Amino acid sequence: MTTTGKQIFTTLESDGTLTVEIGTSEFPEPKGNQVLVRMEAAPINPSDLALLLGPADLENADYSDGKIVAKMPEPFNSGAKGRHGQRLPVGNEGAGEVIATGDSDMAKALMGKRVACVPGTAYAEYAIADASMCLPLGDISSKDGASAFVNPMTALGFVETAKMEGAKAILHTAAASNLGQMLVRICQEDGIPLVNIVRRQEQVDVLKGIGAEHIVNSSDDDFMKQLRTAIDETDAFFGFDPIGGGKMVDHCFKAMEQVAVSKMTDYNRYGSNQQKKMYIYGRLDLGATVLSPSYGFGWTLSGWLLTPFLQNAGMETVMRMRKRVLDNLTTTFKSDYAKTVTLEGMLEKDAVLQYRQMRTGEKYLVTPHG
Repeated sequence: MTTTGKQIFTTLESDGTLTVEIGTSEFPEPKGNQVLVRMEAAPINPSDLALLLGPADLENADYSDGKIVAKMPEPFNSGAKGRHGQRLPVGNEGAGEVIATGDSDMAKALMGKRVACVPGTAYAEYAIADASMCLPLGDISSKDGASAFVNPMTALGFVETAKMEGAKAILHTAAASNLGQMLVRICQEDGIPLVNIVRRQEQVDVLKGIGAEHIVNSSDDDFMKQLRTAIDETDAFFGFDPIGGGKMVDHCFKAMEQVAVSKMTDYNRYGSNQQKKMYIYGRLDLGATVLSPSYGFGWTLSGWLLTPFLQNAGMETVMRMRKRVLDNLTTTFKSDYAKTVTLEGMLEKDAVLQYRQMRTGEKYLVTPHG
């Protein structure tokens, strides 16, 4: 028996035409370890937007009921050649009620339960998910459970990565986001010094309100002085950056090196021996990452993604992380949303232009059944 429901698809053609629309899908009877989830809530994360919209020209797009037609500029269209002509479902994570299951014991144990899941097709009235990737929510609402995976597990992943690599402290840019606030609370609980970089005074106030200690405002005239002081006080030579483009990583490396050099007793023309490391885990800025030759040779810039981390971390670590998230989903890992929209409302111009900017404090939640 199949179930019929609405679902959002994104299609990019070879001529650069991007179509995002609501279609009707047939959801098959789940098999084996699969479950069928009636989706009740799904967040719009930056990681969703890369596939959903990318850098398409949305200001001049054609909007109609449940449909957007836009142009994808070069070189992004050519760079996405692998998806040309494919009608792709969207939505990494969400929450809802399990209404049918496959025949495995793990799947059957979830029947009738509210779960958080990561089907990759969450912007839909229904989704097929693997039972092993479902988190039973108990009395927690779908709204509170919708963001149980991407941000919480990423924030925990940062801390686990720092511990694995022997870092004494962590530096985080764009730090007032939902994820950033989770990281503040995790580091408080684990006793890890954290340097938070934001760009507006109201973001400083938000982080102060939850007890963050080291907050640096990149819009201040003395930004670099503030950053050096915070790094000096914490030994934060290890950081994570979701911005990607521009000079933020460069600023962090410069400040790290300047702090390290200030502690040297002998001059070295090659700079300090202090190892400095930054991970880029997002592309809020699609421009080039600008680096300057001003911090010696003891530095590393790398990428960080949640899925490869979880694959390498081991089942024991992953299960421990999942339990911590579930136990603290309405406190440490709480997510806030600026607006709630339906599938149709998600494709309206005003909403698209707002959530596409990925501004801190303006996260959207989609409720597929209204």
